[in-house]
Amino acid sequence: MNKALMKAVKEYLVLLLVLGLVLITAVIEPKFITSGNMTNIMRQFGPLIMVAMGMTFVIIGGYIDLSVAGIMSLVAVVTLSLIDPIGQVGAIFVGLLIGAAAGFLNSLVITRSGAMTQAEGLFISYGMSVLYGGTALLYTGGVTNHLSYIESNYSLFTLIGSGTVGIFSVSFIIFLFLLLILYIFQNFTYTGRAICLTGGNKTAANLTGINVNRTIIIIWTISGFMAGVSSIVLFSRVTTASPVLGKGFELNAILAVVVGGTSLKGGKGSVARTVLGAMLVILLSNSMNLLGVTVYMQNVMKGLLLILAIWLDNLKGRR
Repeated sequence: MNKALMKAVKEYLVLLLVLGLVLITAVIEPKFITSGNMTNIMRQFGPLIMVAMGMTFVIIGGYIDLSVAGIMSLVAVVTLSLIDPIGQVGAIFVGLLIGAAAGFLNSLVITRSGAMTQAEGLFISYGMSVLYGGTALLYTGGVTNHLSYIESNYSLFTLIGSGTVGIFSVSFIIFLFLLLILYIFQNFTYTGRAICLTGGNKTAANLTGINVNRTIIIIWTISGFMAGVSSIVLFSRVTTASPVLGKGFELNAILAVVVGGTSLKGGKGSVARTVLGAMLVILLSNSMNLLGVTVYMQNVMKGLLLILAIWLDNLKGRR
């Protein structure tokens, strides 16, 4: 019985931590459970969770994607600048296309260079992030643009950023839709299962008939596309498109993925569990804000949480 209980606790540890955090914060600070704060939390769900869901596939596949920060910045500034010339729908389409294309370009650089290890992919993605971020700065001249500067209608972005359907924010509904698509893709398609095999052992995956290069292209393209979606949701909420908009999102996304139980060694993970990891990261930040914890201490707590998650992942690997 005790072994069964311990197994259940390990299996649902992140969920228990989320519930425990909610309960403790609600007791200490009653404002935490107000409808206004719940709506605010749901709006925060969008950007981070979307990046983290895309990052999940890259990490399962045996890599880490640091380029999402640069992709988010580039998508934001280009999308906003295109609203006047081609309209809202056209601008969003181009923004999503840029995100997917950037992820695809990452995969081409990785596969063509023969970068099959996590370390090689990590530094390539960092270089690509600098490239995309630098392009965003060149595109804008380093200037931050605002939705209020747009002369034509931008109501669709206002809806994405602050609209609600009942008690749910529009960004939360977008997240639920994308989660459903990615969950089905991961668990009920051949390619979704191939990603785990590729991340676990690329040589073995190749010997079993899996097209490893094709799988690598798919995971990086998904990550780029999700970074593009996240960028559009984020700048719609903050109403500004900065050439450094995505700064810090790559680290928070990695934190959410690892805390959610995806192994940094690759080959094992779940997009659904990443959502729980992101929820814990978001709720932790929200709780500390309400309790008056400084930003510096919040960064310390996030760092400790990441170290703990990696340590526990290594313990599981040894066992």
